[in-house]
Amino acid sequence: MAQKRISLPALLLGLVLSAGAGWSAENYQVTVERGVPVRMRDGVTLRADIYRPTQDGKYPVLLQRTPYSKAGEVDFGYKAAARGYVVIVQDVRGRYTSEGEWYPFLHESLDGYDTVEWAGSLPYSNGRVGMFGGSYVGATQMLTAIAHPPHLAGICPVVTASNYHDNWTYQGGAFEQWFNESWTSGLAQDTLNRAVQKKTNAMQGISTLPLSQYPLFNFAQMPSSKSELTASLAPYFLDWLAHPNYDDYWKRWSIQDHYADIKVPALTVAAWYDIFQGGSLRNYLGMKERGGSEAARSGQRLLVVIGGHAGSGRKIGDVDFGPAAAEAGDATLDWYDYLFKGVQNDFAKGKPVKLFVMGVNQWREEDSWPVPNAENTKYFLHSAGKANSVRGDGALSTSAPHSEISDHYVYDPANPVPTIGGPLCCDAVHLEPGPRDQRTAESREDVLVYSSPAFSADTEVTGPVHLEVYAKSSAVDTDFTGKLVDVWPNGFAQNLTEGIIRARYRNSQERPELMNPGEIYKFSIDLWSTSNVFRKGHKLRLEVSSSNFPRFDRNPNTGENGEYASRSVTATNTIYHDAQHPSVLIVPVVKAR
Repeated sequence: MAQKRISLPALLLGLVLSAGAGWSAENYQVTVERGVPVRMRDGVTLRADIYRPTQDGKYPVLLQRTPYSKAGEVDFGYKAAARGYVVIVQDVRGRYTSEGEWYPFLHESLDGYDTVEWAGSLPYSNGRVGMFGGSYVGATQMLTAIAHPPHLAGICPVVTASNYHDNWTYQGGAFEQWFNESWTSGLAQDTLNRAVQKKTNAMQGISTLPLSQYPLFNFAQMPSSKSELTASLAPYFLDWLAHPNYDDYWKRWSIQDHYADIKVPALTVAAWYDIFQGGSLRNYLGMKERGGSEAARSGQRLLVVIGGHAGSGRKIGDVDFGPAAAEAGDATLDWYDYLFKGVQNDFAKGKPVKLFVMGVNQWREEDSWPVPNAENTKYFLHSAGKANSVRGDGALSTSAPHSEISDHYVYDPANPVPTIGGPLCCDAVHLEPGPRDQRTAESREDVLVYSSPAFSADTEVTGPVHLEVYAKSSAVDTDFTGKLVDVWPNGFAQNLTEGIIRARYRNSQERPELMNPGEIYKFSIDLWSTSNVFRKGHKLRLEVSSSNFPRFDRNPNTGENGEYASRSVTATNTIYHDAQHPSVLIVPVVKAR
């Protein structure tokens, strides 16, 4: 299956090769031990590869616990060991060479604790252990940190979530179909390999996944999501579907409820086009404000790159972000050089927040996040009732509405608005991520388009973006989506950030409430964050609709979950923007410096 997919370890390696501060190679000779057993408290043995300097001495330890195969970190292992670190890369429980059963998140706190304490007690360890890596490997760090093992002295979570219900499996109540299917399908091959080796009955006659049915877990081919194959290879996927509400299933491993348990400094790496951008930024703020020690609260650093899971380098999607986007360095090693060795690099001398500003395509340091000189600016929605598509009369302005005709459109679950780029993972071959031209979606009648006049001067938007809409529906449930777009003078419509709300979760993700058809409700949609300079002559645009498929599953408008719905209905959805219902896009405009 690898030939059809991106490699997460390879992708994430690119994420740390950004905004570096230079490095101090010490050129130690390196020795490697493969498959070293580590016994967990319940008797399960996990296996790790260890890269360490050949010279006698005690060194700080850098630990990665990964479901993507420890073989994916060979280059980093040699590089960091040559720089004076012991590098330990371990297959998590139930993956590749480690014993046990694989189930996401379930064992990572206790297994992480046991592994950190083992690593900190090795004869060549100086007792200080730092963790590193991205995506699920960031989750292994966060879940270990909340267990606060004594030898853990720092973490470096790269593009990872803060809540494995909202921002991993669901967002705004909508199921993150593309990520959940593609990520689970990618992990399933190793699970299949292990099952074949055990000769389990369910796997008889199967040796490779059926790529003709890709993704393996495809709602479009129901009832495959409930098939024996799914239950055998990824029972957790079915558990995710069975728990659409934020209930005790999710709360047992929620990071955002346990920031006070994290007692170590962290370098958090986020990315503007990353699928976990919202969670990464929440993690930084949560640890900074509520960390369990002064060292944790004062020791937080934030680096925001461009692509994350959407890609790395200077060209991401359809946009070339210039030479600054490709600056080389190694943020992970620079972080631990500063934290563990006292090297006076940029982490010692610079400001705690460093981010890439798109549009001008430059790096900038800030004292805090959100940036202190950004002022929330309201762009109100306007039209004469015909905002449908880019051909319509939708407009944005800072003037509040008075008496205006509402906009409406028909959302048909059988004909959803297609996903075009954006924060996607983990299969760029079948669905390309990142900034892409949105004009195809904007040509549809079920997409409302509101645009500002062209800017007369460069205008920077940096920080969290929110959309508040007053709306009604003919259905008991539906979705509302929002997308912030930078429109270039040549018409290219660059998506910046986006969000969704499933109507029944408008008040709570724990207790859904269906709507009364025809009743007007206020919906708050988190569009996450961006940092972009709208250059002179560009326009700010908002798209509003009710689907973004297959990034999110299609709402059948019946109050049922899409994957189990027995039927679907069309919904006529109405957006209000008058004096009593001032729908508004709120963006943080940075004041002139």
